[in-house]
Amino acid sequence: MRMSKYKPAQCFASAQPDTAAVVRRSANNQPSIWDHDFLHSLSCNFTSESYKKQGEHLKGKVKTMINEVSVTNKPLDQLELIDNLQRLRLAYHFETEIESILHNIYNNKDDKWKNENLYATSLEFRLLRQHGYNVSQEVFSSFRDKNRGFICNDFKGILSLYEASYCSLEGESIMEEAWQFTSKHLKQCLNSNKDDEDLNEQARRALELPLHWRMPRLEARWWEDKGLREKLRFARSRLITSFLGGLGIAFEPHFAYSRRVLTIAGALVTVIDDIYDIYGTLDELDLFTYAVESEVADHILKQQDSDQLLRIKNSWLGLLQAFLEEAKWYHNKYAPTLEEYLKNAALSISGPLITITAYISATNPIIEKELEYLESNPDLIQWSSRIFLLLNDLGTSSCYMHETGASEEAAREHIKDLIRQMWKKVMMDVCRASNNK
Repeated sequence: MRMSKYKPAQCFASAQPDTAAVVRRSANNQPSIWDHDFLHSLSCNFTSESYKKQGEHLKGKVKTMINEVSVTNKPLDQLELIDNLQRLRLAYHFETEIESILHNIYNNKDDKWKNENLYATSLEFRLLRQHGYNVSQEVFSSFRDKNRGFICNDFKGILSLYEASYCSLEGESIMEEAWQFTSKHLKQCLNSNKDDEDLNEQARRALELPLHWRMPRLEARWWEDKGLREKLRFARSRLITSFLGGLGIAFEPHFAYSRRVLTIAGALVTVIDDIYDIYGTLDELDLFTYAVESEVADHILKQQDSDQLLRIKNSWLGLLQAFLEEAKWYHNKYAPTLEEYLKNAALSISGPLITITAYISATNPIIEKELEYLESNPDLIQWSSRIFLLLNDLGTSSCYMHETGASEEAAREHIKDLIRQMWKKVMMDVCRASNNK
């Protein structure tokens, strides 16, 4: 914890007020279109008992589907079912069944089902990597020619390999070449297949943002609209609406407290971030940060809080110190390098705070070793926070432009590549954490 260089602020009733007008910036944020009473009038029909029963019934039907496909000798059908459930953001209801299928596929030495099938090989690679299995990039060697280029003219196979390339690790040259090959061909598809709107949409959507980077719940909405009814046999309109309502949309009671805590934390982060970025003067922000530092230090010395509450307070303090650093850059007209910006923003993006808050509010019982790991701000959280920042904040490209003199287009391409390289670091951590598989 960094202690402020300033001494405690004192208030003197006799002090003359400062009549100089303080010029404050404004973000010109527009008021919400929904008033308070309207928000409180909203209700969710999916929480009724009938929807819960229907959801549980449909959950049983899906488990039956999974069990039926798991006993067949058709690994591709098994993988496609898992992929569809993930795209629907429903896979977390069937983690045990999915883990059992993937474990069997990983240990199955019969590769005939995927021989010369780039789509199947890529799908297996992506799903196993996403679940932490140590799959070698060499599985793609048979799809390369003498010049080490890839052999494939099938759009489905190219798209599948493209998505798989985003599950690569640092130093994997085959997967890097796979990304370059598939990116090139998907761009060509957009130019040469102007009459095939479905193909164009898939290529455009993949190039815009790969599946591995997308928000699962938003992806589920698109997947339901575009391809679900052909993918899952039970996906009649009324059934899937009820299924998504009962399992994917209705809030599970055991997560209600955690959701409320995270919602409040997120709202506070947004408001305080605006105070540091826009409204506060540097003196005000320094004193405000010092006040929080003093509060945390005082509670540590007096041991007034539980260990969990102190950890949350320390996380808030780290966030405010990062906010203050950015405020100092602005007020001192200092342009940070991209690396300086990213290092500080790994805290200011609120990743460490939200992660620790989520763990404490949702985990029972709390495991001290796990909490200490999160509190150490490990690489996994740091790289994830940087990725979130780069995807969320276009200001990162301006840092690079100022630092190198690059054009806006070149800077944006550089930022995209940085995100891709950081994902490789995240995947490395995922694989290390699952090395017991």
